[in-house]
Amino acid sequence: MNATFAAPDDAAIPVTLVAEDSFDVWRAAQDRRVGGWADAAEFTGKLGRVLVIRGDDGSAERVFAGYGTPASRARGRHHLAQVASVLPGGTYRLVSDLTGAALDQAALGWLFSAYAFDRYKDKSGAKARLVAPEGVDAARLEALATAEFLTRDLVNTPTSDMGPDALEQAFRKLAETHGADCRTIAGDDLLVENLPMIHTVGRASAEAPRLLDMRWGDAGPRLTLVGKGVCFDTGGLNLKPGASMALMKKDMGGAANVMGLASMIMSQDLPVRLRVLISAVENSVSANAFRPGDVLTARSGKTVEINNTDAEGRLVLADALCLADEEEADLIISMATLTGAARVAVGPDLAPFYSTDTALSGHLRRAADKLADPVWEMPFWDPYETMIEPDIADLDNAPKGGFAGSITAALFLRRFVETCPRYLHFDIFSWCPAARPGMTQGGLGQGSRAVFGALPDMLGL
Repeated sequence: MNATFAAPDDAAIPVTLVAEDSFDVWRAAQDRRVGGWADAAEFTGKLGRVLVIRGDDGSAERVFAGYGTPASRARGRHHLAQVASVLPGGTYRLVSDLTGAALDQAALGWLFSAYAFDRYKDKSGAKARLVAPEGVDAARLEALATAEFLTRDLVNTPTSDMGPDALEQAFRKLAETHGADCRTIAGDDLLVENLPMIHTVGRASAEAPRLLDMRWGDAGPRLTLVGKGVCFDTGGLNLKPGASMALMKKDMGGAANVMGLASMIMSQDLPVRLRVLISAVENSVSANAFRPGDVLTARSGKTVEINNTDAEGRLVLADALCLADEEEADLIISMATLTGAARVAVGPDLAPFYSTDTALSGHLRRAADKLADPVWEMPFWDPYETMIEPDIADLDNAPKGGFAGSITAALFLRRFVETCPRYLHFDIFSWCPAARPGMTQGGLGQGSRAVFGALPDMLGL
């Protein structure tokens, strides 16, 4: 699994993109040999189709890749990953008139094709390697691919090997790689340090709950990332049915995406003062598990009535957001696999986000388009505030009725960011239900590339 481009090679096999809507012009310009191959293969430039011209010894000599039409390309992304996945191993170079964001997306898709989750079984991604096309920032795209592979690996690893202990180890490894400072507050020390809801949610697990705290950079705007690291969610005493529990190893997808984003920021040496906070817990069932009807007190002093122990993610995020908000951050971003309501609203592809600043939203949407990391803005709808206000406490962790579940969760979290005027929250899925070009079935980065691309405009870098 290689997230890097191949070294420049004069013998690299050319891959020429052929658009379906200009196929006739291309076909007329080909010599008899290439035209014969194209006719025999019924190659028409359809998106994802590949025509390999072979030499007398049977080896690939030239490749023509269908690039489809604007309409067909709009129905997917990472199109060159599909091309790379069907080519034999070797070194290739791209021949096209692509520039700017389109060229970046094409090259990044090729890098993504190399991914395979091989921890428990021998398997590999595409073996066709691409020389970095002229005009791309190769180091930047490699940093994006490396971060994506990290996120996918973390999400794909089952809780037997990615509980709070292992997530902390991965967090510390990331910090060590980039020379960041790292601190952990675990077990009953969470109570001493006034992080009570993280402790309450995770205390029933055999592995102690903890807050992971990383700092990097000593100059520039203050950026704080907060990730939900629920390494497995049984639902607690409001136990999930088996079908709903099957994918709960991915309930730490927010933490995985935050770590991927931090990897991009640090590897590209962005001039920011970065802080990363992850609440790492397992929501288990035991005699000391928290209960429906309990009233918890958060770090900020706000009280929360527990009406469903399966709405635990917002509880562990709340304490971390309080901590983030206690210093003068210029921007706070939280990422979490928080609600099924978000999946019903936008499906698995889009990363829904909430923003307290319209300028942030615009920067994010533009960066998302450039980096093939689709996002969709959802509203912090103030009239729904009453839905999260129960009779006996300040807040309700699971409002009755089922309406606007993603919005009410976001409003709940916003109550814990009282000082920082600029706050983004992502309610992501972090999972690809079925394999597609550049995206294997399983863990997936969502929203993190868009944020990375937008940070220079968001923070004036």
